[in-house]
This record gives sequence, structure tokens and C-alpha cells, in this order.
Amino acid sequence: MNKVTIQDIADMCQVSKSSVSRYLNGGYVSKENKEKIKEAIEKTGFKSNFFAKRLKTKNSNLLGIIIPRIDSITVGKVLNGINNICEENNYTILMQCSNLNFKKEIDCIKSLYNQGVDGIIVYTLGITNEHIEIYKNLKIPIIFIGQKNKNVNYICIDDYKSGYIMGEYFYKNNHKNIVFLGVSENDKAVGVERKEGFYDFYKKNVSNYNINFVETDFSFKKSYNKGKDVIKFNPTGVICATDNICLGLMLYLNEKGIKIPDEISVAGFGGYEVSSAIKPAITTIEFDYELLGKMATKNILNLIKNENIKEKTDISLKLIKGESVKDIGDNYE
Repeated sequence: MNKVTIQDIADMCQVSKSSVSRYLNGGYVSKENKEKIKEAIEKTGFKSNFFAKRLKTKNSNLLGIIIPRIDSITVGKVLNGINNICEENNYTILMQCSNLNFKKEIDCIKSLYNQGVDGIIVYTLGITNEHIEIYKNLKIPIIFIGQKNKNVNYICIDDYKSGYIMGEYFYKNNHKNIVFLGVSENDKAVGVERKEGFYDFYKKNVSNYNINFVETDFSFKKSYNKGKDVIKFNPTGVICATDNICLGLMLYLNEKGIKIPDEISVAGFGGYEVSSAIKPAITTIEFDYELLGKMATKNILNLIKNENIKEKTDISLKLIKGESVKDIGDNYE
């Protein structure tokens, strides 16, 4: 008889491989599936083989993934990249969600470690001292994505550069009275670096300008509700920290009869497919989030094998000139 695998158990029980992996590592599985998996393991004698192999190789072929939220286009793209590399390397994903909570993110790291994963990828909200401490103390590799810190392994997008590029584009279109619709500085990448890049272009290159900041969160609804605060400043242009934020603002402007881009130009960051499908198509900075997930996974697998990893930041940026930004005059210096 051929050796029984996790996939064999999953097929017998009509459940996913990840469900079997969670069962074997003490994670959550529904009561119904737990009984089916238990019965299949007893019939095949798989469990003893699995743990004997794990004890011998010291690898579980499980990779822990922590995401900040589920309802995110960018998270979905990152996960797709992670999953592709995991499948190529016979790794099973165990995923947990921090729900945009720093404490829960730390708890998720501890939980995945206790479930026996070989390494952990954290799509993090921000890298705190507690993150650095747990990174140094755990006996498995961890890679953080989305944020950077010299004390840990990370891979991220150059958010500062993306903001700088957008600043240059808005100024070339002669916008000097602008609102930046952004998120809290708790998010260092989107809330700080992306904004700083935009602001710094104007500080370095423009003598007479006015940029006001309006804080929102990542949600479509909150960004829509912040529309009233944005238009109080009578801006010629609005920079939104993400395309999703831009979509929320655009709905508000459309409902108020404010024409885009004739009366207000808008732009975002992310390069979502929907951004090019709506009218007017959103001007945006496109990030390759799937590549981000792939690179993070290749790097964590190299670390698991005690091999060197590639550069920490190597994700290309592309300005997509949509229809949502208008050149309002010839005052470019």
C-alpha cells in the first residue's frame, strides 16, 4: 500500500488539506470534520507516520500566514502569490487574521508558532518593539510584509517613492490646492511614508502650495462619509491613500454633482482592476501585490532551509494615468 498523505486524508473526508493540517496541529476544525478526520486517521494509521516524519525532519511543511483583514483586494492578491509558491513547494497554509489589531497580531504569531509551523509571514500593521522581541525569541523564521524595520526580515513596497511620484504628477498638472485623504499614522507605510513622499515633492519643488490632510480609514464607507470634510477646503485635487478610499470619495462627489475631473481631480494608490473599469478611470500607482506575496514566500522558504534571502524591497511601481486627473493650467515651473 502506498504511503498515506495529508491529501489522501483530505480526499477521504471531503475536506481541504488545510483542515487536516489544522487538526494535526491542534487548530480549529468543526466538530463534524474533526470526527471524520479522526476516523480516517485511525483507519489508515496516518497520524503516527505524520508525526514520526515531523520528528525526524523537524519540518511540518506548514506555513503560517497572518493578514490584517479579510475584506481587502490587496490582501487577496498577496495571498494568491503566497499560495502559488506554497503549492509549488508542497507547503500548506495556516492563516489567521489580526482584524487590524496590534495585540491580536502578536497573539496570532504565538498561536501559529505553537501549532508547529516552519515559518510565519506577517502582513503587518506596523513593526513595534514587541514584534522585534518575538521575532528574536522564536526559533522559526518570520518575515514581515507591508512595513519595514531594520531589526527584522521584511519585504515591502516603496511607499515613499510612490507618494513622491504622485506628487510630481499632480504638480505637472498644475494642482497647488490639494487635500490628502489618508489613514492614521499607526500604519507606517500607508499612513506615514506614502503621505510623506507626496508632501516632500511639494516641499522640495514648489514655492506656493496648500495641502490639507483629512483622516479616514481603509473602508469605502468611511471615505464616502469624509467627502464633506474634503470639499470644505475647495481643493482642485484630492490624493487618496488607496484606490478603495478614492472610490468612496468618488461616490460622494458624484452624488453631490461635483464633476470629476472637471471640478476636482482625484487619484489613488494600488492599481485595482476596478479602478480602470469605472468612469472616469482612476489615476493610480499600480503595485504588484501578487509579486510581493511570491517574494515573501520564496524568502521565508529560503530561511527555513537556512539559505540567504533576496533584497528586502524590490517591487516595481507604475503610474497609471487614468481619466480622473485634469491639467488645470500652465503654471508648472
